[in-house]
Amino acid sequence: MPLPSTITIDGPAAAGKSALGERLAERLNYLYFDTGVLYRAVAWLALQRGIAPGDEAGLTRLAQEADITVDRPNVADGRQYTVSVEGQDVTWLIRGIDVEQVVSPVAAVPGVREALKQRQRQIGLRGQVVLVGRDIGTVVLPEADLKIYLTASPEVRAKRRYDEIRARGEPADYEQILAAMKERDRIDSQRAVAPLKPAEDAVVINTDHLTIEQELKIVQRLMRQWVKKSSAGSSASSSPSSSVSSSAGK
Repeated sequence: MPLPSTITIDGPAAAGKSALGERLAERLNYLYFDTGVLYRAVAWLALQRGIAPGDEAGLTRLAQEADITVDRPNVADGRQYTVSVEGQDVTWLIRGIDVEQVVSPVAAVPGVREALKQRQRQIGLRGQVVLVGRDIGTVVLPEADLKIYLTASPEVRAKRRYDEIRARGEPADYEQILAAMKERDRIDSQRAVAPLKPAEDAVVINTDHLTIEQELKIVQRLMRQWVKKSSAGSSASSSPSSSVSSSAGK
């Protein structure tokens, strides 16, 4: 039996989605697509053009018309991909604290989500892909074969983001990052459209104390279970939701 062709990894910021998704896609020789960069790119462009987070009409037009491309890395600086907006490389610019503070309100705009949802679905439906985001398993690709939801405490996630920024040689304030992350969690989980939450049939994994290798082992075990269920004639999408603690796989 073939492996699951579409794998989604959802969860809050800095839960480890990108790192796990990239490594998993590499091992499977699948396409890795971090859908969150599309929202960050729109948020960054909105800041450049002076479009306020509350301007839903302006943001919707921006998401519909903006020239945003996501390609394989073209610079050896630790990036997982190269993001360009209107021809400008914004890969690291969209990770700045200014974007972090406005991306959730921008992403909560229904018109923005609908415009970017179509781009995401087109890629996901091709198969042999690992999609990372916040509502991939619940809204963008609910028919995905295997759905994973990563989570971690805000303090652990803020420290990861802090270390990531400092590793690039940029200044960072842990308390500011933690506050921004908590606010983003609040907005993402309470928004009316596509709120941040696990899909009913997703496997929840707490990554507070897990290494990437331990996470990969857990996912590989889940894939074997999916293959076994598929070969028995059952659908992976009908399996009940479950969770994995941060000590699993050790």
